[in-house]
Order: sequence, then C-alpha cells, then structure tokens
Amino acid sequence: MTADKGTVFTPETTDQVVEAVHWAANAGEPLEIVGRGSKRGLGRPVQAGHGVDLSRLDGVTLYEPEELVLSARAGTPLAAIEALLEEHRQMLAFEPADLGPLLGGAPGAGSIGGMLACNLSGPRRIKAGAARDHFLGVSAVSGRGELFKSGGRVVKNVTGYDLCKLLCGSYGTLGVMTDVTVKVLPRPEKTYTVLLLGLDDATAARAMARALGSPHEVSGAAHLPAALAAKSGVSYVAGAGGAVTAIRVEGPGPSVEYRCAALRRELGDLGTTEELHSQNSLTLWRELRDVKPFVDVFDHAVWKISVAPTSGAGVVAEIAHGAAFYDWGGGLIWLALPSGGDGGAQRVRDAVAKVGGHATLVRAPLELRAAAAVFQPQDAATAALTQRLKDGFDAQGILNPGRMYPGL
Repeated sequence: MTADKGTVFTPETTDQVVEAVHWAANAGEPLEIVGRGSKRGLGRPVQAGHGVDLSRLDGVTLYEPEELVLSARAGTPLAAIEALLEEHRQMLAFEPADLGPLLGGAPGAGSIGGMLACNLSGPRRIKAGAARDHFLGVSAVSGRGELFKSGGRVVKNVTGYDLCKLLCGSYGTLGVMTDVTVKVLPRPEKTYTVLLLGLDDATAARAMARALGSPHEVSGAAHLPAALAAKSGVSYVAGAGGAVTAIRVEGPGPSVEYRCAALRRELGDLGTTEELHSQNSLTLWRELRDVKPFVDVFDHAVWKISVAPTSGAGVVAEIAHGAAFYDWGGGLIWLALPSGGDGGAQRVRDAVAKVGGHATLVRAPLELRAAAAVFQPQDAATAALTQRLKDGFDAQGILNPGRMYPGL
C-alpha cells in the first residue's frame, strides 16, 4: 500500500483497517482515527498527515433483546442503534451525550465507536454507571497493525486484562476499534421529574444529596441557575422565573407516582415543588445530557468539571465570570467561560486543585486546544504509566498522536 500526503483511508472491512494501520506503522506515518467525525473538535488537534475514517464500517451484527446484548461495527451511527433499541423498548442505560451540536456539528451524527472511545455518559451515570461499565467486548487493531480481541457477550466474561475498560476513554490513541459489544437495558415505563424552584446553588446541592440519599431510586439530579433555565425548550422550566433543580424518577407508572409524591413531601421544606411528566421530562433531560444551554454561545469555551458534589458551588463561585449548571447530583459542572486568552484554564485548574477533581476543556477554538491542557494534567507516576500503555499498544505513536497529551 502507498498513500499520498493527506490520504484518508475509508475501510469497509476489518482486514482493510489492519492493512491501513500496518502500512502506517511500517511507513512511520501518523494517522488520525475518526468514527464519523462528529467529535473531532473534542481533544487536542491530532498531529497526523493521514486519516482513517470508519464511517463505512457500519451495521449492527448481533442484537438479542432477550439477552440484553448488542454488537455493531464501530462506525455504526449511534442514532441508528438508539432507534433500533427504541423499537424494542430498550436503551443504552448510561445515556450517552450527543455533543455534535455543542461542537458545531449536526445532531445524531456520532458513531458507537466514537462514543465509547470518548467514554460519553449522561445524567443516568449516577445510577447506571459510565459507558465503560456497559462495554462488554471489542475487536481492535493496535498501532502495530495487529488485530486483538477482548471480552465477549456477557458481563463476567473477562480473563486477564479487561481491555474494553482501557480502550474506553482513550480517544483512539491505543487502538482502532472495529467491532464493539454493549449491554442494553429495558427502557423505563414512565419518566417523571420533580422540580424545586428558586434554590441557590448551595441549597440545590443539599436538595440533590437528600434526594440521592433517599430510598426513591433517583436516576438523575441536576440544577439550572435562572439564566440557563430560561433557555430550556420546556415551557414550564423556561417560564419558572428562577433557578430550577430537577430530580428524575423512572420505572413502572404507579411506583413513579408514589416516589415523586414522597420526594415532594421530603423536599418541600427547601422550596416550591412541581412535576414534569412524559415528553416534557424526557426533553429536559435530553437538554441536560447534550449540554444544550451552551450550544449557542460559541464565543465561550466549555469546561466539564468533576468534583465532590459538596464542592461544586464553591468551585463555580471561585472561578466566577462564567455561566454554569450542575449534573450528577452536583458532582459534574458544565461551565462556559469567554474563550479569549487561556479560556479560563488557569482559574479552572487552580479551583479544582484546591478541592480535588479533574477538568476537561470540551469546546474551544483550535488554537486554544493546541496551547492549553485539554485533559486534566497528570502527575509524574500517572504520566509514566500512560506512556508505558501507549508504548505497549502503539510504540511508534501513529494512532491519534497528541489527541490527549503532547507527545502521546
């Protein structure tokens, strides 16, 4: 195989992926690995002269609804998989975000492989776990051009190292995934949301902690300050006239109604409560999942900050000069800051360092992503381990070089 400068390979089979990577390894030519390209703006700019586009590696290869398992080729559109699951009243329980619009692209354009490579998990993560917890099996090609497999079709099917966990969140720097298997779960019969109105950030954190500590099986807990609540497509949230704290309850209809009523009684001392039902409830959590409040502020950098829920309000107050909302019971902060200068990187890193946690620059201009630390800086021991893993899977550094950290 030969390639001109700037060649993008579009393999249709696993063998063609192996051939492309093997050529790159022999030629010492770095490759940019993309699923369908919807998240190219997430992470540092890749330093590569050629690319591998997996969008033709498409199609569900196995789906057994009764066994709660689905396998697909890595370039399969995530939207197509979710539509198939919907037909059987099933879902990806970790609620993967669609970041396409936030990053300036179209909705529903991402692939299942790209979603797993970025370990994207939405509001239900606090109950169902992250994407990597539902990742059962994978076939992938290493930076040496060698095909390897890990896992299988059931949860307890791992001997030795669980490479699914390792590849999930590696942003294509360790291997090119070609086929993936994930666990699916039944979709809830009903989804209701208890709303608390007018709480400040600190009080909202206490309310969410109380709800999550209750026996009512809360599957989502988020807080929108007044200015961001006003941007919601749910009329009741937008017209609330103040901050909105949302507590989600899912399951069989009678159970959901009982648990919502109990939560309203138990949280009523903190403020006025209301409920969202059916489509309005689903719409609100989709907005939170996809970071919709910040889609239209392209002159701002968007940060994803993970800290202890009790620390969230203090971190936002210290950083200041930006808009923020909270998910995961207050432990996840979505923050928009003006993208001039360092995009608020120094303030964010300093505030997070005081309480412990990590921060990721999810959206910023290319120049800022090239200059700033996009992912949480690593200590010396972690950086050394990361380098050893990279050397083990991709010794020549040809797979998405620089995507996560300089030199990797």
